[in-house]
Amino acid sequence: MTGTLRKPADLVAAGLIPAERQAELDEVARRFSVAVTPAMAALIDPNDPADPIATQFIPDARELDTAPEEMADPIGDHAFEPVKGIVHRYPDRVLLKPLHVCPIYCRFCFRREDVGPAGATLTNAELDAAIAYIRSRPEIWEVIVTGGDPFLLSARRLKTIMAALESIPHVAVIRFHTRIPVVAPERVGPALVKALFSEKAVYVVVHANHPRELTPAMKVAVQRIGKAGIPLLSQSVLLKGVNDTPVVLEALLRGLVAMRVKPYYLHHGDLARGTAHLRTGLAEGREVMRALRGRLSGIAQPIYVLDLPGGHGKVPVGPCYARESGEGWSIEDPQGNTHRYPPKE
Repeated sequence: MTGTLRKPADLVAAGLIPAERQAELDEVARRFSVAVTPAMAALIDPNDPADPIATQFIPDARELDTAPEEMADPIGDHAFEPVKGIVHRYPDRVLLKPLHVCPIYCRFCFRREDVGPAGATLTNAELDAAIAYIRSRPEIWEVIVTGGDPFLLSARRLKTIMAALESIPHVAVIRFHTRIPVVAPERVGPALVKALFSEKAVYVVVHANHPRELTPAMKVAVQRIGKAGIPLLSQSVLLKGVNDTPVVLEALLRGLVAMRVKPYYLHHGDLARGTAHLRTGLAEGREVMRALRGRLSGIAQPIYVLDLPGGHGKVPVGPCYARESGEGWSIEDPQGNTHRYPPKE
């Protein structure tokens, strides 16, 4: 397989879906973008109807069903866009979205209404306006470059963005969110890594959801970034049938840490349209996180978060182990036993 698969007919030709599914999936593709990179297509077992890689990337007719609670902009990005390419939801940080194109289209994506092959890339004038917005607000301490996938930009374009952000005194941290080291690791070459160099703090957050995604090629890609002195974090989405068991999630998190990637966020699935079949319940997610406590190193524990609908921000929703009582505190240990802890006099 030499190229990205961009329509259901390509998936049929590659043997990833049977021909009789093409018509219904063509309808899905008319609504939501489709792309499967060679690296991910190679991991799919077409004989497994519950394959966790296929679940993430192969379109499903259930995406045409919209649950009453689902919405086009589930986390409220558009309400916080003062200029094109900027989302300013929190006082000290902004998202900078230089493009709305991805190497692969996740079936659960909360920006699935905005991203796609025809997704806009900021013009030079629009990028200048976005940078001017950041420059004019001294409270902005961190810029999170996302999209789309910013690692699809050329090294020249990345260097332009980095130089602009470096020139802003109050910006101390530049963070990139990307899927590319996982789904198209061959793109992480010396030129891309060199373009990320800065005297400021630069972080790269990679997105992986299943231990099979942690391929040798991915390891080479993240090592290349790490050897350049750039710390790596990860984010994952809790997905039904993909990673919603302690065994699978533990293998993913251990594998990431062994690659020197610190797990950062485990996202509860957003209320994006057509994604109900992929979402777990909050109670299920809390139980998975509880099962990991005590059996998984603290450096491998992500924060389980919910991005509240309407743009109200991320909040931790993991299990709580402390309960206040009249005589102090009742604390639950990882085995489920409770212990009394005295109040402060």
